[in-house]
This record gives sequence, C-alpha cells and structure tokens, in this order.
Amino acid sequence: MQPDPEILIKIVKTKMPFGKYKGTLLCDLPVSYLEWFQKEGFPDNSLGMMLATVFEIKINGLQDILNNLKKMY
Repeated sequence: MQPDPEILIKIVKTKMPFGKYKGTLLCDLPVSYLEWFQKEGFPDNSLGMMLATVFEIKINGLQDILNNLKKMY
C-alpha cells in the first residue's frame, strides 16, 4: 500500500473546523492538542485520519515535511 501524497497536501490546506483551534491549519495545531485527541479518540472520519497523521508526523520529528509543503501551497 502506497501513502497518498494528496493527504499531506490536504493537511497543509485544511483548517480545523471546530474547537479551541477553529480556523488553524491542521499542520499548525500544537502537539498538546493532538495528544488530547489521541487520548480521547480521533474522529472516525477523514478529519480524524488527518489529525492522526499530523500527530504521527510531529511526534516523530518530521515537521519539516509539512513546513516545506506549506510553503509550496
């Protein structure tokens, strides 16, 4: 199974639709907020999948991937 590069593009273009960080790009959400979702459970939809992806990227020190894509889009 190949990763879908479109997901990363969506992550740098999509804004959080609700909550404390409403209007913040998903790629700019703080790790603490993503940790809360990880503990409570990510939504069972495409937003949840994107949030979980951002969480994994950030906790593994791969933020530069998102930063570079953000500059492009």
